[in-house]
Amino acid sequence: MNVNLIPLKIKERLNKLDSNDYDHFHCWQYVEAFNKAQLEWVRRQLHGGNIYKEGDESTKRRIDDLQILLERQFLDKKDVTKEKIEFGTLPTDYMEYKRLDVKAKADCGIEKMNSKLVEEANVNEYLRDWTLRPSFEWRETFHTMRGNHFYVYTDTTFEIENVELTYYRKPLDISLTGCENITGEDNGDINPEFKDDIVELLIDEAVSILASDIESPNQIISSSNRVNKNN
Repeated sequence: MNVNLIPLKIKERLNKLDSNDYDHFHCWQYVEAFNKAQLEWVRRQLHGGNIYKEGDESTKRRIDDLQILLERQFLDKKDVTKEKIEFGTLPTDYMEYKRLDVKAKADCGIEKMNSKLVEEANVNEYLRDWTLRPSFEWRETFHTMRGNHFYVYTDTTFEIENVELTYYRKPLDISLTGCENITGEDNGDINPEFKDDIVELLIDEAVSILASDIESPNQIISSSNRVNKNN
């Protein structure tokens, strides 16, 4: 959808029929409301906080809606200790973790390892338990996440060659020519990256945000209902 249609559609849903009650918004407020709506909508879909309780890959619809945000990136090695290797830092557009692919090297060569994200509180338990601790023979290890870095564990019989992070990135912010953002920059026209049917839902989300700002309960209720029914 062309980004210039978004303010028009927001106005159409905010205003009563044949009225100009809510035409006093500045262009940056439409842009800010839409960009905020994107973040809120995506977080809800990833977490399963929508009315259908569907998480990011629990249905074909969620896969289809969110696949545009999936990215992969190799992480730089930061520090090496006896039992773990530190990798980071997270990409600047990082939003949510999906998985970590690990390649390890031992005397017999380089192999892919299955690596499980575990809680920091359980690290000692995993290292003590022979069924859980890292093993090149079984191609199994685990990793934790702390301070925007990943820590991949080893039993000293193998080295971690590289790790590749699969993650959900933040949606791209839209922009309008002649409309400065909060930093005073004019980035020109940047269209929304989602499919048109999702953009329509995001417009309803933006309407709900703006209606809340101006304390317009009817628009809040109607726009929220449209989002939930068509999600």
